Amino acid sequence: MNPQPPLLLALDLTGTFVFALNGALTAVRAARLDVVGVVTLGMMTALGGGVIRDLLIGDIPPATFRDWRYFALAAGGGLLAFALSKLLNRLETAITVFDAMGLSVFAVIGTAKAAAFGLGIGPTLLLGVVTAVGGGTIRDVLVGQIPTVLRSELYAIPALVAAAVTVAVIHMDLYGLPAALAAAAVCFVIRMLGVHFGLNAPAPPGADHDSGSEDSDPSAGAQGGF
Repeated sequence: MNPQPPLLLALDLTGTFVFALNGALTAVRAARLDVVGVVTLGMMTALGGGVIRDLLIGDIPPATFRDWRYFALAAGGGLLAFALSKLLNRLETAITVFDAMGLSVFAVIGTAKAAAFGLGIGPTLLLGVVTAVGGGTIRDVLVGQIPTVLRSELYAIPALVAAAVTVAVIHMDLYGLPAALAAAAVCFVIRMLGVHFGLNAPAPPGADHDSGSEDSDPSAGAQGGF
């Protein structure tokens, strides 16, 4: 696959760092882990989705392990969250915005990489979403929670929309930086609308959706390089 445009690469690296912050903050809040546990959960949140994607498409070793910047930013984000957890809790809104940016970029990049490996539309969409939310799911399972992506706000749905837009422009032979940014922008807007208005995916009739999200973290993010 061709190298990412500098802007997408910068957003990708930024999202990796912010997802590591979010994952590590979850470890501090929900599990009260020591420094090893906090950094580990931060790194899993930031890198897990991309690693899963690369293993499934046979891109070995995963891209995260071939570019030291992803690994370093994930570890740095986890350490920063451990050291400054009280301060970062007061910056939750800003972190949520960056998290939405990371979700958006990861969904697009993950989808484009799956398509570049010649997968069909269904698997490509699935791997785009997995890239965006897989690490957060791993994080929640490890701290004994129902994954946030399954129970609160809009998270997987915006990633799926971004993946679908990306697949469409690839099949129309229009994929490039402008198209990638447009697909990411669609995801970002949907995600932020969900956060602002407290929107959720439909729940079963009679279910109290709010009760499942009282302790939810503002992000369920995940990613891996490329």
